[in-house]
Amino acid sequence: MPGLRPKPLSLSPKERETLEQIVKRPSTAQQIAQRGRIILKAEAGKNNAQIARELNVSLDTARLWRQRWLELASSDLPIVDRLADGYRSGAPAKFTLEQQVQLMALACEDPALSGRPITQWSGRELADEMVKRGIVASISVRHVERLLNEAEIKPHQSRYWLHPPLRPRI
Repeated sequence: MPGLRPKPLSLSPKERETLEQIVKRPSTAQQIAQRGRIILKAEAGKNNAQIARELNVSLDTARLWRQRWLELASSDLPIVDRLADGYRSGAPAKFTLEQQVQLMALACEDPALSGRPITQWSGRELADEMVKRGIVASISVRHVERLLNEAEIKPHQSRYWLHPPLRPRI
C-alpha cells in the first residue's frame, strides 16, 4: 500500500531560473544549494523519498524543505531568504545590554583606578570587579571572555596608558 503523496510544488519560470542559478553558483553556501536542489527535484515531481535518496539527505529534510517552501511561496520573501534557516528563539539573554556596555567600559579602564594591583585586566579580574561593583550578581570568567571576544575588545591591548590624566609639571 503506497504512502501519501506529498503536496505538489510548482515554480514560476523566474523562481526556477533563480533557484538553478543559486544551486550552480560556487559562492552559494552548501546548505542553501542543497535546499535549492530539494525544491527543484520536488518541482520535477519527485516524492520526498526519491529526493532523499538522490540527494543523500534524510527523508525528514526533504519533507521539511518542501513544506517550508509551500508555506513561504505566497510571501514576498526573496528566494534566498526562503531557503535560509528559520528563526530560533533560544534562551533569553542573561545580561542586559547596559550590563554588557558596563563590562566593555570596565575592560577599557585602568585597573589601578579600581584599586587592583595589576597592569592589565584578565577575565577573572573583570568578573570579580563586575560583581564587586554590583553590575551583576554573578558572571563566569568564560562568559566575560566570550562577551569581550564578540565585541572584539582585548583588555591586554587596551591603550588607556597612552592617554594618562594630565599632570602638572614640576
